[in-house]
Amino acid sequence: MKECIFCNIVEDGDQTIVVQNETCYYIKKKSEQKILEGSGLIIPKTHRENVFELTEKEWRDTRELLLRAKELLGDVYQPDGYSVGWNTGEAGGQSIPHAHLHVIPRFADEPHAYKGIRYWLKQPENKRAKA
Repeated sequence: MKECIFCNIVEDGDQTIVVQNETCYYIKKKSEQKILEGSGLIIPKTHRENVFELTEKEWRDTRELLLRAKELLGDVYQPDGYSVGWNTGEAGGQSIPHAHLHVIPRFADEPHAYKGIRYWLKQPENKRAKA
């Protein structure tokens, strides 16, 4: 079994722990900053395969870090909005089987501005084929 890359978060050349609390980290990956400027992840320290496995304490700590991330991102980037979301399960877009909340500052001048998380899912080409 492949080792989970989020179970032992360490600062390295690509990722930085921005803030943390008792149960969660808020990290930024330098490789993602080229396109998703300022984006980061909130990750529980204990392995939880998906968001539905979080404890009450992890939910509270996730919220705490989300509000702290918003404050930090606002100070540094002054975004016009945010996209915040979980991908759960392979079909839901989850590529790493460890729960992680995406925190993405959004800007009015980006090519996909004003298109939220559901925009791509609502396109006609995403309609399921009838059985």
